[in-house]
Amino acid sequence: MKAIQKGFTLIELMIVVAIIGILAAIALPAYQDYTIRAQVSEGPTLAEGLKTALAEYYASNGAWPSTHTTVGFATAPSGSYVSAITSASNVITITYATNKTNTNLSSGTLLIAGTVDGNGDIAWVCGNSATPTGFGAVTAGYGGAMQLKWLPASCK
Repeated sequence: MKAIQKGFTLIELMIVVAIIGILAAIALPAYQDYTIRAQVSEGPTLAEGLKTALAEYYASNGAWPSTHTTVGFATAPSGSYVSAITSASNVITITYATNKTNTNLSSGTLLIAGTVDGNGDIAWVCGNSATPTGFGAVTAGYGGAMQLKWLPASCK
């Protein structure tokens, strides 16, 4: 009589475990970058109200306000991952440093700068993105622990 093999051999099981290990080694860093990008995207969303207030101030006065308190923000906006959003003239600084923020991102900053063209139109430049054609050159940027790969698509 011929014996029929049932189940897997040890080598087959070891190959499956090795494949799962390789996939996990690739997936975990990618997932970590994904979660940090999600945390970073909170900042530009929270800054929308401040951007509107700064633009209205510029449209009314022809100059950028000195700080966010000038436009009615007594306290800096903050969120789950954003510890503070402040402004000085046309530059908004977003600081990431809360107890919920990924440790790789803590102390990271993202800058959003406002610029004006000859018609008085306002454009916002975020992070590493380029100044739109026809607008005055501004430098936004990012710093601290922030990395380019974590910036939202609109800030690259």
